[in-house]
This record gives sequence, structure tokens and C-alpha cells, in this order.
Amino acid sequence: MIIATHSGKFHADDVWAVTVLDIVFPGCALVRTRDPERIRAADFAVDVGGIWDPQAGRFDHHQKDFSGARLSGVGYASAGLVWRTHGPRCVTLLAQKHVGHTLAPEEAQQIAWAIDNDLVQYLDMSDTGTARNAPGGYGLSAVVSGFNPTWLDEQEAGGVEAADALRLKQFRRAMEVVADVLVNQVRYRVGSMLALERVRKAPVLEDGRLLVLDNGALPWTGVVRNEMPKVLFVIGYGIADGRYSLNTVPANPDTFEARADLPKEWAGLQGEELAAVTGVADAVFCHNNLFIAVALSYEGALALARQALAAVQR
Repeated sequence: MIIATHSGKFHADDVWAVTVLDIVFPGCALVRTRDPERIRAADFAVDVGGIWDPQAGRFDHHQKDFSGARLSGVGYASAGLVWRTHGPRCVTLLAQKHVGHTLAPEEAQQIAWAIDNDLVQYLDMSDTGTARNAPGGYGLSAVVSGFNPTWLDEQEAGGVEAADALRLKQFRRAMEVVADVLVNQVRYRVGSMLALERVRKAPVLEDGRLLVLDNGALPWTGVVRNEMPKVLFVIGYGIADGRYSLNTVPANPDTFEARADLPKEWAGLQGEELAAVTGVADAVFCHNNLFIAVALSYEGALALARQALAAVQR
């Protein structure tokens, strides 16, 4: 099978689209061309060809009558068009390969929509001029664009064929970066989904105000904030460092405000100073902003948690 996209300078939307197709249909050949005959002969035409017809493998948005847009009103470019059709399948394949988990179709669709909302739509916005480089001044669109050869590179290449070969090489390098982004996006979201039940089933102590996790890296904040209104603090074991952290619970996803802070007299203390104030011999440190404290043992973290809970009641 052949994927055709335009030659010349590439952008994040066509690199993303080709990468997704390359994952869903492995082994495809990539052709970068503006030759209409070669485009028509390809199995997929991305960001070129003047046709949007998913069933025929056509994913262009430059035609005069194109009006494809999301329900939010954000228009499609080639990244979004390919993702709309093949995103769920791409998510399913990456989850199987990189997480070892088989997603139900509705789960894959939900994750695909989330990735579109957080990332793909911004590639389209950048390509269509709706936003220069969204999100942020150095977002993924700018990162991918930076893989294009400069005029110095093309001058040093020494001829049309050499310059074209260099641009194809850089396009493939950009695809590798986008593929890594895709894998990370899927791993993060599948991991978050799998973590839900573990957090929900974790023990809750101290009259429901303290949650204890056997893996502090579990993404717990959303579950606790939305489903556990009584929990004020969370103890988590750090597999990477063998320590136990005592964490506050964010009151909402947009600020650092917590349901309850750690005791203000702990702020910024470390080692012996924190141990002296708390009476916990293996207390390691407390952040100056009072959202996390650390102890070397579970017993130490639990003692800190009980002191923090007692301080809230005062």
C-alpha cells in the first residue's frame, strides 16, 4: 500500500496523519509528491489531492468546498481527518502493543476523542491559521516544523534530488517523534483508565479522611476529587525511591488550593529539623508550599498524616 502526501515543506498535520496511517497499516510505502497521477494511484492521499473521502483513503482539506469541522466548530486539517477515521484503531493497536491491554471499542473511541481534544485539534488549528502554534508558543506543530531542512541544508545538499531526499529523511525523523508522542498519549490514558479501580479499592483510614496507595504514581487526583469528598490526604508508596509521600488533595484541577494543607510549621523543613518538629524520626522533608511531605517508612508517613489531620481539626 502507498501513502501519498505533498512534497516540499511539511507540517505537523501531514506528519501526524501519515504516522497514524503507518501505525494502522504497517508496511506502507511513503511517497511525497505533487504529481496528480501518483496521488491518484496511491491507496491514501494525505493533505493533497483535493478530496475528502475516508472510504477511498482521501484526506485533504484544501478543496474550495471543504467545510469539515468538529462539533465544537474547530475545522479539520489532514491530522484531524485521519484521526477522526483511524484514531480509535490506532489507539487500540498502541494499547495492545505498548500496554498489553485490549480496549473495548467504546474505550478506544473515548481515548481517541480525548487525544483529539488535547492535541490533534491544535495541529489542525495551527495548519489552518486559526492559531499560530497552539497550544503554547512552542507546541508540537512548531517542533515538527523544525525538522524541515533550512535553506543552508538544501544549499549544501547539492541538487534537486539530494534536497528532496534530505526532506524525505527529515519527514521520517519527524514521524518518529510523532509516533513517540502518540505512544505516550495512549499509555498515559490507558494507564489512567486502569488505575481507576485500584484507587477506588484502596484502603481508606482515619474515618475516611486518609487514602493509602501501594503505588504513589497512580493518577489518583481526579478520582479522589470527584468521588471521595471526605479524603483530605493521600499516602503513596514511591516504587522508584522506596519512600512514602503524604499528599494533599487538590480542591479543583485548575489551582494548587488543597482541601486541607499540611501544618504550616512544617513548611520547608528537612531531615532533623522536620523530625524535631514532628517527632517522626524518619521524616525527610516537607515542601514549602505544604502540599507534600515525605518519610522513609509507612509508619512515619502515617504518623505525619495523623498529625496533619489533627491540625485540621484545631
